[in-house]
Amino acid sequence: MERGLAPLDPGGPQFKQLRRAYGFDEVAIVPGEVTVNPELTQLGLDIGPYHFDVPFLASAMDAVVDPRFAIEMHRAGGLAVLNLEGVWTRYDDPGAMLEQVASASRVEATAILQEAYHEPIRDDLIARRIREIKDGGAVAAISVTPMLTKKYAPLIQDSGADIIVVQSTVTTAHHESNSVEGLRFDKLFKNIHIPVVVGNTVGFGATLEIMRTGVAAVLVGVGPGAACTSREVLGIGVPQVTATIDCAAARDFYYRESGNYVPIITDGGIRTGGDVCKCFASGADAIMMGSPFAATTEAPGRGYHWGMATPHANLPRGTRVSVGVNTTIQKLLYGPTSRTDGTENLVGALRTAMGMCGAHTIREFQQAEMVVAPAIKTEGKIYQFAQANS
Repeated sequence: MERGLAPLDPGGPQFKQLRRAYGFDEVAIVPGEVTVNPELTQLGLDIGPYHFDVPFLASAMDAVVDPRFAIEMHRAGGLAVLNLEGVWTRYDDPGAMLEQVASASRVEATAILQEAYHEPIRDDLIARRIREIKDGGAVAAISVTPMLTKKYAPLIQDSGADIIVVQSTVTTAHHESNSVEGLRFDKLFKNIHIPVVVGNTVGFGATLEIMRTGVAAVLVGVGPGAACTSREVLGIGVPQVTATIDCAAARDFYYRESGNYVPIITDGGIRTGGDVCKCFASGADAIMMGSPFAATTEAPGRGYHWGMATPHANLPRGTRVSVGVNTTIQKLLYGPTSRTDGTENLVGALRTAMGMCGAHTIREFQQAEMVVAPAIKTEGKIYQFAQANS
């Protein structure tokens, strides 16, 4: 102790400590000491008994995924999730409503969505949409919120769905409510015998507890999506790189504890191939995207999309976003492309980054070194900026 300084009073003031968290634009992946050809890299994702050639999922947004999109995404090797509580289970043909949303002003859009979602969810449409996806030869993944899971999970399973995604802004294994008993995953799994994916989480403890209930995969991310405003409305969220690292630690801990490997899927805020690669280097087993898929010709949203919480009657936590229609599922995932901004051929970007890091598999790529690099997008790019501003 320095002379003249009094010892700290253990009963004195205590200040909350903040740790640094990182998003995509603040980090970089370090190349490996060995490199491999991109065509030698192995991609793929397993959710329960289902294998997908590429670890890419399309978000359960009404303007992104309809049965036709789900079929095309399956043919491309990935998985699309249909929103059970959206317009596809409220209207026989939502086309007119989607057109109205697309043609509305930014101020009017949310009110139109709130009105549209007043229509009741129909059991016959749930069964019909699942059948349409299955008839197209695709894996049928259906998203439902925790509040309605107990009500609809048996119908989803009986209608032939392959995967249930229980999804809300924040999900935990323990939830207090005014009901006699809220959603309990251990009880759900006694009656549901298809894989259940749960999200969203951002931390080690919550992810570990959810994995211990027996889920098939966990979605990671709170508030980074382009159409989500949870961070603005609630102030809640963790930047995606840190969230993925923390949840990957829970996955690895649970694997050592149980011998069961539960994939984590980074969900939201992913714009480019660089973002995709940083997700996997941070520990993700797969990624889920909304905005990039919303811009495809196969998406039903006419160049717009909105988050699942946007139509909330009392506290909307999302907004309608315009992305245009400027690509296809095939070009987005596999190219070929002439774009230089990393917004197409995302699978090619992932394979190339893996090769530069000497990773043959996703699990090997998860071990790639990363550094904090706030200048990663600006260093040496003065001519690009000058050209963009001219």
